[in-house]
Formats: sequence, C-alpha cells, structure tokens
Amino acid sequence: MSHIPFQSIDWSNIEKTEHKGESGVAYWQTLQFPGLRVRVVEYSPGYLADHWCRKGHIVHCLEGDFVSELSTGEKIKLIKGQSYVVSDDLSSHRSISAHGVKLLIVDGDFLKKT
Repeated sequence: MSHIPFQSIDWSNIEKTEHKGESGVAYWQTLQFPGLRVRVVEYSPGYLADHWCRKGHIVHCLEGDFVSELSTGEKIKLIKGQSYVVSDDLSSHRSISAHGVKLLIVDGDFLKKT
C-alpha cells in the first residue's frame, strides 16, 4: 500500500453512485487509494444484494441494521455500533436490509490471503 498523508474527509462532498440490488438500491461514496478502498454505503429499505461476495471487508454499522447472509445459510445481524471482519475468499456473503442501513466499509490488499 501507498503512504497516505493525513487528510480529513467531508463525506458530504463525496459523490454518491447508485448500485441496484436484486431488490432495493445501494448508494456508495468511495475513496480509492492504491490497494485500499474506503466507502460509506447506504442500503435502501428492502435491499437484497444481487450477488454473493467473496471479497474481504471491515464493515462497521453507522446507522440502522442489516443482515449478512453466509452461503452456509447462517445469518448474522449487525446493528448500529457493531462490526464484522473477513478476509478475501474466506466466506461467500451477501447483505440484506429490511429497514435501511448506513455502513463504513474498508477493504483492500491487506485482506488478501497470503
């Protein structure tokens, strides 16, 4: 990874991009650095991801709640103030949000299997 100089982030100035789910919509605000991606992601009420993700993430729930469904059938609910961590290729998971949620998601090369 690169050396990233100190910087403050005013998320209100970061463009939102829309990503449709199987149902509902996700809005991403993304900062991309070499080997590192930092996002604020909002899922609309009724959101269901349109894919199973194998990428690693650090996910922190800022507002609301959501469920991470694993391909094993296990469902893990996160509420405001809770987080999860997973490395690349260690889980197939997808997000579901009945009521809407706002997340801080960090992912990058540091989560790759060695």
